[in-house]
Amino acid sequence: MRMLAIAVVLLVMAAPAARADVTVFLGADMTPSSRPVTGFAVGAGLVIVAFEIEYATAGDNVSALAPSLKTGMGNVLLQTPFEIFRFQPYATAGAGIYQEELGTHQDTSVGTNVGGGVKMTLVGPLRLRVDYRVFKLGSGALNSPAQRVYAGLNLKF
Repeated sequence: MRMLAIAVVLLVMAAPAARADVTVFLGADMTPSSRPVTGFAVGAGLVIVAFEIEYATAGDNVSALAPSLKTGMGNVLLQTPFEIFRFQPYATAGAGIYQEELGTHQDTSVGTNVGGGVKMTLVGPLRLRVDYRVFKLGSGALNSPAQRVYAGLNLKF
């Protein structure tokens, strides 16, 4: 029992400090037609695994039958433990709630997403983040899967 306690203390002391970051972004929801999307993400994690909460909203385009889409997702990121030439690539997957509206159609349900991207150091803790996601929305959605691409400013602390 004493050895187990010593091992736990050593592991806790050797664990890397948690890191956090916040991102604000602009992009395009590309399904079924391109329309602007805005949002933000807040995340924290250790060296390779990170967790984030993200909110994004895209307006509708009635003439293209493209609904508005709001998403609130919780994601897990797997990222390189260090930057490679100022770039830190990552893959992500998550789940959450979405709301889709177009005319009289409204659908609110659970959805999932997968994607990836890269965070590039600009100056100090300020980074550029570029991300691509594919959202699988519930059976009541007009357009699933939905695709999104964005670029944003990321501040790590």
